[in-house]
Amino acid sequence: MARKYFGTDGVRGKVGEYPITPDFVMKLGWAAGKVLSKKGTKKVLIGKDTRISGYMLESALEAGLSAAGLKAILMGPMPTPAVAYLTRTFRAEAGIVISASHNPFYDNGIKFFSADGTKLPDEVELAIEAELDHELKCVDSAELGKAVRIDDAAGRYIEFCKSTFPSHMNLEGVKIVVDCGHGATYHIAPSVFRELGAELITMGCAPDGLNINDGVGSTAPEALVAKVLECNADLGVAFDGDGDRLIMVDHSGYLIDGDEILYIIARDALRNGRLKGGVVGTLMANMGLELALQTLGIPFARAKVGDRYVLEMMEEKGWRIGGENSGHIICLDQTTTGDGIVAALQVLTAMRCAEMPLAKLRSGMSKFPQVLVNVRFAEGKDPLTAEAVQQEVAKVEQELAGRGRVLLRKSGTEPLIRVMVEGESEQQVRDMAQRIADQVVSAF
Repeated sequence: MARKYFGTDGVRGKVGEYPITPDFVMKLGWAAGKVLSKKGTKKVLIGKDTRISGYMLESALEAGLSAAGLKAILMGPMPTPAVAYLTRTFRAEAGIVISASHNPFYDNGIKFFSADGTKLPDEVELAIEAELDHELKCVDSAELGKAVRIDDAAGRYIEFCKSTFPSHMNLEGVKIVVDCGHGATYHIAPSVFRELGAELITMGCAPDGLNINDGVGSTAPEALVAKVLECNADLGVAFDGDGDRLIMVDHSGYLIDGDEILYIIARDALRNGRLKGGVVGTLMANMGLELALQTLGIPFARAKVGDRYVLEMMEEKGWRIGGENSGHIICLDQTTTGDGIVAALQVLTAMRCAEMPLAKLRSGMSKFPQVLVNVRFAEGKDPLTAEAVQQEVAKVEQELAGRGRVLLRKSGTEPLIRVMVEGESEQQVRDMAQRIADQVVSAF
């Protein structure tokens, strides 16, 4: 079945435009309640990021869940991974997050976690979509769900995050700049690092409903780089709007992306005998990560782009470390989903264990230059099947001789072919990417 509403990370769009409207979100809450109500606890947790539209959508979800006979437990602004964690600890039927992650404030979305704190499998999302085709019918008045707010959700999650850092270690003497992007981690991350002993400089911790991800956070790290250099900090950490991804900066201002974070965490796990299997990245993971792990004897596998697909492959292989170069890092020995704060603490653990600064920890991996060219094509056409395109790709792969990669894929949201080439020489891969793009253009 084709999906009508769910993308790779829930339902998302511009607020006020279908489907991110109060009436649709209310029915979505009702449909999800009908499908997910299996354990008998009849409780669903709802968290949100700091967008102004979160108030409206929270009320709509509450009404829909109540109509389905479920109790809504409202937590207010909470990181996405916190909702995943607390869904398990509350033994809830499901967790719901109102967030559009790294998008601007005028977008929003709804994403779901199962009772186990994992993203919903495809078949469950399709079941919710099928329920949306039915008429909304309320349960009897005596069976309507209630809504309650919990006040200690933040404290519970702060303690969980701290528990993922070794109890015999602390962060005394480490100066960290923490940028929360005016998002859901604004009242969580500073407390975690400060209570572990770090000297803290904070940014992006004053949300007003409109400034989430605006010039700060993991998708706009320039401000973090400048602050790390200005304050002579040991490192910086930036989170996105809902706290499930991060970017780090070393003392020199060098940006450390998700691939390098995966390398640091995996190497530390290997050194300490905690590595189970290998590492899962995505089709977009830099080849430098693959070769660096190969040097260490650590297996590496690529999943489709999207943290849900990374998690699926991790579970299939029984591996515990995976993620995306965008900064979604999943540490299954610690939690069930991508968690920016937990991932940062694993890197800090590696720093403490190795007694090395962040700059030296990441030096074992060299990223290959990677060039991405977007080529627009006419609807109904498929340039990827054109013989000239396939021949050019084969020619480029032969020239790279195993020291680079070519990846062509269609955008999931617009008629674009994304041509990606990576290799050891930036000028070479730039020329190669353009050669393939030219063949894609000429194919139609």
